[in-house]
Amino acid sequence: MDVLQNLGMGFAIALMPVNLLYCFVGVLIGTAIGVLPGIGPVTAVAVLLPLTFGMNPTSGLIMLAGIYYGSQYGGSTTAILINTPGESASIMTCLDGYQMARKGRAGPALGMAAIGSFIAGTIGVVLLMFLARPLVTVALSFGPAEYFALMLLALCTLGGIVGQSVAKGLLAGAFGLFLGTIGADPMTGAARFTYGIPSLLDGLEFLPVAIGLFAVAEVLTTAERSLEREIYDTRIAGLLPTREDWRACRVTLPRASLIGFVIGVLPGAGSTLASMLAYLAEKRASRYPERFGTGVIEGVAAPEAANNAASAGAMVPLLTLGVPGSGTTAVMLGALMLWGLRPGPLLFEKNADLVWGLIASMYVGNVMLLILNLPLIGLWVRLLRVPTRVLLPLILVFSFTGTYAVSNNVFDLYVMVTFGIIGFVLQRYEFPVAPIVLGLILGPMLETHLRRALILSRGDWSTFVERPISAFLLAAVVVYLALPLIVWAWKRTTRPPGSQ
Repeated sequence: MDVLQNLGMGFAIALMPVNLLYCFVGVLIGTAIGVLPGIGPVTAVAVLLPLTFGMNPTSGLIMLAGIYYGSQYGGSTTAILINTPGESASIMTCLDGYQMARKGRAGPALGMAAIGSFIAGTIGVVLLMFLARPLVTVALSFGPAEYFALMLLALCTLGGIVGQSVAKGLLAGAFGLFLGTIGADPMTGAARFTYGIPSLLDGLEFLPVAIGLFAVAEVLTTAERSLEREIYDTRIAGLLPTREDWRACRVTLPRASLIGFVIGVLPGAGSTLASMLAYLAEKRASRYPERFGTGVIEGVAAPEAANNAASAGAMVPLLTLGVPGSGTTAVMLGALMLWGLRPGPLLFEKNADLVWGLIASMYVGNVMLLILNLPLIGLWVRLLRVPTRVLLPLILVFSFTGTYAVSNNVFDLYVMVTFGIIGFVLQRYEFPVAPIVLGLILGPMLETHLRRALILSRGDWSTFVERPISAFLLAAVVVYLALPLIVWAWKRTTRPPGSQ
């Protein structure tokens, strides 16, 4: 079947009443999560993941995806009104969005954020629809050697995920890889790092680790800060941008959408980097760059378009290669594995209804978000006034209930609390926690494919360079690792004599 036939099948699935309901619930929760500062889509998806286990996997994935891209919409509300990003991808929106609110233009800023997000989200889904199948065709030729090289390339990006320090990101990723070795050896069955605890023989369960690192740690961090939020008192009216606003953003929206999608496809880059690059590109392309940061509409449109397109782009490596493109898609990768599904090219062959139902639901979800966000902005503003002393206990209740409900194992609660404390300490010292989850997920897959490739080649390591795709991916790994050294050496050679 061609793309349009597949999309027609997807819409038949996405428009089923139960899937429409879960899509609506997902985007509604996602918008609320984006509005509330400090929670973020990764935490929300991790906390609500147990609720999807009784659902059809297609409905569950539609809801989780709705939370993901819905949070990108909601994050702009706090950025514009209280100069606080609802989630990290909205950091750049603060620069001009809050200044527009101070000038009495909060309405057009919020309107452009919502409409721009809709346009960018739609562009991202269209690109996802047409690029997914070609990637799958290539990926179907993958064997253990190719998958090992691909996982290795994905692990090389760990240092850039959610963190300012590459070294800290790599250390966190190495810790995640170590966690992935706990349990019985997949080939020999020998116990590794179990210390005589029978519950560890099956390894660390993904869900309690993720909920602990994201949800419990975020609760502890927020409780320690005890921040009081103050909403900027401004009259929110005239939500539709003016003709001049649209004229200023006529090139901004498609350019930022393309940048966001491309960055989203790269494993480890994420929507935060996408919004930053789109903002900087727009500032550089502008005829009046000095006005950026003082309240120009392009400064709102560019990052909001980029982060929504990036959320669609992050679905490309997840669905086609089984490699998460962001922290949130790492949790969704874990969800697919918990449902017994194998992310990757075979997902399109064996579970085409799930994949195309998800893609079609993203069209529907973007329309829902546009309809929801414009008239309900007043509701989101009131939601900002929910005190943290009420919000944080609710998150803990969901965390404990969801973790225990999956396997009815008290040991999982101990694991969740332990990693909640570990995540709290790591966040205090500015270590990113998303690489830990990716290391935990990708580590066992990396080991398994490495050992399978060596078994098939009878221990001949040259199999990794004799196969063209594997050799290309390994060359990309070498380039990725060598690039910082090359840049450093180039700067030293071009430095003027006598300069420090």
